[in-house]
Amino acid sequence: MSESLVVCDVAEDLVEKLRKFRFRKETNNAAIIMKIDKDKRLVVLDEELEGISPDELKDELPERQPRVIVYSYKYQHDDGRVSYPLCFIFSSPVGCKPEQQMMYAGSKNKLVQTAELTKVFEIRNTEDLTEEWIREKLGFFH
Repeated sequence: MSESLVVCDVAEDLVEKLRKFRFRKETNNAAIIMKIDKDKRLVVLDEELEGISPDELKDELPERQPRVIVYSYKYQHDDGRVSYPLCFIFSSPVGCKPEQQMMYAGSKNKLVQTAELTKVFEIRNTEDLTEEWIREKLGFFH
């Protein structure tokens, strides 16, 4: 089964962009949305967004196509501390073409390793991407 799984490479400029994004100093929410160029079998930049809330981010995602998001989120802890966790969000909406889903699923682990992230979440319905959802997911990491 694993032989048929398509793993796409990550575009060089995207690797560099992700590295810089990990060490960004800004304190606002920001996102890098990535997609797969299926002809080149390459993960490429779709969009880069600054100052974007989870609700605004959800509106940027296509309803019927998978996307991969690295999201820097300003997280206010219950004790008043603030942190800026980087979240890897794999959006694979119900209704995607199976071929697309396989390409994204097959490339997910490579992307997680490339971005060096540990907070990896998956979402099947873009409507679920809310402030509450992110806070709940991050709550497991205290």
